[in-house]
Order: sequence, then structure tokens, then C-alpha cells
Amino acid sequence: MAEGLAARPAEALVTAGGAGRPEVRLPVRMLLQLSVYWLGINAIWAALGIQALPNIVVELKGKTDGPIFLTILGVTGALVAMVVQPAFGSISDYTISRWGRRKPFILVGATLDVVFLLGIALAPGFEALLVFVVLLQFSSNLAQGPFQGYVPDLVPARQVGLASGLMGLMIVLGQALGAALIFLSVALHDGGALALNGRFGLGIVGVGLFELATGLATVLFVREGRAAKPREGRSWLDIVRSTWAADILQERSYVWLLGSRLFILTGSALLLVSAQYYMQWSLGLSVEEAIGWALAATVIVGGATGLAVVPSGLISDRIGRKRVIYLACLLGSVGMGIAAIAPNIVVALGGALFLGLGAGTFLAVDWALMTDIIPKASSGRYMGISNVATGLGTGILPILLTGVVLTGTSRLTGVDGSPLGPRLLIGGALFLFGLGALALRPVDERRREDVPPLAELSPG
Repeated sequence: MAEGLAARPAEALVTAGGAGRPEVRLPVRMLLQLSVYWLGINAIWAALGIQALPNIVVELKGKTDGPIFLTILGVTGALVAMVVQPAFGSISDYTISRWGRRKPFILVGATLDVVFLLGIALAPGFEALLVFVVLLQFSSNLAQGPFQGYVPDLVPARQVGLASGLMGLMIVLGQALGAALIFLSVALHDGGALALNGRFGLGIVGVGLFELATGLATVLFVREGRAAKPREGRSWLDIVRSTWAADILQERSYVWLLGSRLFILTGSALLLVSAQYYMQWSLGLSVEEAIGWALAATVIVGGATGLAVVPSGLISDRIGRKRVIYLACLLGSVGMGIAAIAPNIVVALGGALFLGLGAGTFLAVDWALMTDIIPKASSGRYMGISNVATGLGTGILPILLTGVVLTGTSRLTGVDGSPLGPRLLIGGALFLFGLGALALRPVDERRREDVPPLAELSPG
């Protein structure tokens, strides 16, 4: 157990009444332990969403129709995530077990992830692939919804910026690891039976085992902090239904932040979702070349993000969260603008550098602002609902836009894999970053515990 937390009763970790921020300062090692599961989660979705699935679907359905079938795959999975994550986040707020209220869900979800990733690796056709992707979204979000409650549960106000920065660092390291494992899977592919689903199967299974290891580390070494909320005779179905109760609309800053998050995440994700098509269709690279350069781009984005996340979180503690997010929008716009007009991969990687700096700045501070303004006793519910913006912004909208724009330009130009499509798609991110900055303006960035009681519109 983590030193410092194991010796303290759970009740000592939160303020009187359990409604405010925790008061106990955490050692840096504990903050790292709180973030390590993000490493595993993002390794999975980087390996699948950025690298493996776009190529697998194109191999199954062809260049012209592949993006539309990828859209079906991504939108269906994201819809499942948007329902499952808030529901189980809310359930975990009320769960009482010998392991606490978050850990049982993390253990079950991470274990099932390995099973469903093996199914993806062995899927013989698109229909089977769709089934296992949907099941993976269910199991992954079964774990992620409760897991997201840990920062509000355990981290005191003065360490939120650092904790959010470390979370952002783990996210980009996970993305780099996922891309690297797929690259190795392709490099080691020899056409034998162990290759599973073409060139990508071994990498898919590998990220699953790694994610399970990070989930087990979380279960073993992270201490539960806040006691479960009393159910007061309510059924679990009633608790799930109340996740979407209208009282959440009274949290105006939270709702505006969700909107801002939606636009910014969508703009950032357009390059990631379309990366393989952009490199192959717009820049003329082969599949093997595109996978190799995608790994290089991931390293550049990850390195830039890693440089930005921790300083951004700490700076936001001093000058405010919103100012730093505005800077993130500017950096992201510069990066996507460069990528949209880049004549070659080297220039495009320059755009990736700016996008990485913007992504790191946003990842750290957006999460910190979210945890500042939500009702702490219902952190599982509110952090889970934030996945509506995450699911739409990183899943449904960019995938839908990618499918429509790429297939539409291919049909309109009569070119199978039109080079214009990815450039139009990436250029549209500038508009989305602008909308994200505008939606952020009404957000009250004061910590919830610093707001006078009369200003609080909802008890959460």
C-alpha cells in the first residue's frame, strides 16, 4: 500500500462532511499511481483507433467504402461508451465493497478488455469486428467511469494542477506505446498463424495485456478515499436513471465546459482519426511507410505533449485554467493549419509538434478545471458524464466527419482515395478550436469549495 495513505483512515482524506476537496497532501509517487491506468487505457485506443482499425477496415471493405464502415464501427462503439461510462461512474459513487467503491469495476473491466481484444485480433470479418469493438467499449468504460473519480476523491486542491499534468503525460505515453506496439507487430509479421488478424494482431493482444497490468497496479496500490454515498433504499436502476437527471443542467459552468471540451477534442482528434488516410492519400506514402511515420508523429506529439502537460497544470494554478486553455486552442490551430497545407511529411511533422504542445496544455488544464467545479461527493457521476463530450469529440464526431468527408470527396472527384479529403478535414479543425474558445467564456473557473453557498445552484 502507498506510504502515507495506508496509515490514515479513509475519512481523514476528505473534509468534514465529505463534500469538499481532500485535505491530505499526497506524495508524488501516489499521484503517479493514480495516473498509471491512463497509460493502459490510451495504449489500447491508440493502437486500435490510430493504427490498426483504419487499416483493417480498408483491407476488408476497400479504400472508397472503408471510411464509412470505419465510421459505423467508431460511432457504434462511442455510443456504447457514452452510456456505459456515466452509468457505472454513478453506480460506483454508491458501491460498498471490501475493495472500496472504484476497484471492483477496474478489475472486472480490465480483465474483460483482454478477452475482447483477443476477439478483435481473431475477427474474420467486419461483423465480428464490430461485435468485439462494441464489447470492448463496454468493458473499457465499465472500468474507466469509476476510475475517473479518483482525482476528485483523493487529490487536494493545491495538487490538482500537478495531478492533471501527470494524467496528461500518461495519456500521451500510452498513445506512443500503443503506436509502437502496432509498429512492432507489423515489423515482425511473417504471415504465419500467430499473426492473428493480419499484421496487427500481436500488437492488439499486447496492449491488452499491458492495460491489464496497469489496472492490477491501480487495484493493488491505490487507496480508496471517500466513503460511498448512502443509497437510502434506492435501486441500482434508479441510480442509473438519476445519472441523467435534469439537475445537472443547473451546473452551468460544468455544462459550458462540456461544450468547450467537445469542440476542442473534436478538432484535435481529426488529425489522429484521419492520420493513415492523410499520409497515404494526401502525402502518397505506402501503408508500411504511413505506419512508420505515424509512429514518428506519435513520438513527436507525445514528446511535445509530455513537455507541456506538467508545466501547464502548474502554471494554471497561478494564472487560472481558462487562460491556459485559450493558449491550447491557439497552438492547436497553428498545428492543424500547418498539417492541412503541408506538401510533405516533414512539414506535416512540424504541425504535429504544435498540435502536441496544444494537446498537452489542454489535457492538463481541462481535467483540472473539470475537477475544480464538479460536486465532489458525486465525482463518479460528473466525471462519467464528461465522457459524453469525450465520446462525441474523440469518437463519434471526428469519425463521422472523416467518413463523410473522405467518402464524399472520393465520389465527387472520382478518385479512389482522393488526396483532397484529408486536407479539408484537417483544415476544419481551426473552426472547431474557435468554437471551443468561445464556449469556455461563460465558465466560472473558481473552485467549487471557494464559491459562496448562495451561488451554488445544485447540491450535486
